[in-house]
Amino acid sequence: MRSLHRVFLTTCLLAWSVGACTAPSSTETSESSTSTTNTSEIAVTVTNTNCQPNAITVPAGKTTFVITNKSDQPLEWEILDGVKVIEERENIAPGFKQRLVADLDAGEYDMACGLRNNPKGKLTVQAAGTTEASLPSATELVGPIAAYKVYIIQEIDQLVAKNQKFTDAVITGDVEAAKKLYAPARVHWERSEPIAELFSDLDSSMDAREDDFAQKADDPNFTGYHRLEKALFKDNTTAGMKPIAEKLMADSLELQKRITDLPIEPKNMVGGAAALIEEVVATKISGEEDRYSRTDLWDFNANVEGSQKIVELLRPLVSKANPDLQTRVDSAFTEVNTTLAKYKIASGGFESYDKLSNQDRTDLKAVLTTLSEDLSTYRGTLGVD
Repeated sequence: MRSLHRVFLTTCLLAWSVGACTAPSSTETSESSTSTTNTSEIAVTVTNTNCQPNAITVPAGKTTFVITNKSDQPLEWEILDGVKVIEERENIAPGFKQRLVADLDAGEYDMACGLRNNPKGKLTVQAAGTTEASLPSATELVGPIAAYKVYIIQEIDQLVAKNQKFTDAVITGDVEAAKKLYAPARVHWERSEPIAELFSDLDSSMDAREDDFAQKADDPNFTGYHRLEKALFKDNTTAGMKPIAEKLMADSLELQKRITDLPIEPKNMVGGAAALIEEVVATKISGEEDRYSRTDLWDFNANVEGSQKIVELLRPLVSKANPDLQTRVDSAFTEVNTTLAKYKIASGGFESYDKLSNQDRTDLKAVLTTLSEDLSTYRGTLGVD
């Protein structure tokens, strides 16, 4: 079970850039099913079953959403354009709120409200006055974004190839082979996650954990890596897993297809550096990500590698705008990688997460918390709202 203290810390980190880390007020949010407003701040309450209100209308441009969690577990709130995640706030602790500033074009959007099973809300954005032209730094970001797109395509190509071997082992009933192939396949998902998870349907079916569903591990919608992980490492069987493996492979191919034609927005790339590290703090350090296989360090390291790739591509711009920031980030990554290197094994990969000492967990959490704070300022440093 998630630690409330740990989730609250993550909540603060995620809200830091917009100055929000507060407990909900005693004033109850209206439970009206529809809200139409011309104000710039919108209150949204998420319960165990839905969003309140579940239909919102706002003008195009920047809107601040104040999301309060009145459910009994940490949750996420997303703005979706079809299956693509436009903006999101993750790991909102029970009883707390976060603010999200979204710059939205006119159109119809969905709101993802907590558990994957919950019905989606509707967000209507009405046309307003003329919006600003491209950001001042857009031209300078063209090169890094193009290079990042190539990197993501290469990672997803490797994901498809390794998932093929992994799912083949599951389908043929080779438990031991499938166990060995599980972590190496996930590496490529974790490195590319800032872009891969933009497709909410594939993110849900490929990488959701049992905590995301009302019936936990027994929920029929619980599929993907972690459903197979439970079968292999806890139940020690592949019985009944053929459909799950086939779906994971089909989803991988669909992801590969979608990524090819996907334009990468500056905010997704630049913000991705912080998002990957925040995820480590939220779900990797605690050991909850790969709770059955104990291969967390593989995922942990892949998140760090994915974040560092973004930092490398943005280095010329950040070093020019804020050299002290770049120095701090480089120093933090060195410290993290030095600690991770202690747990690498000669045959490749990492030791079981159980081997990570308590002191190393504490030290890593401290440096990663600081690192995520610094990386969260990249968007502001580069003028990417």
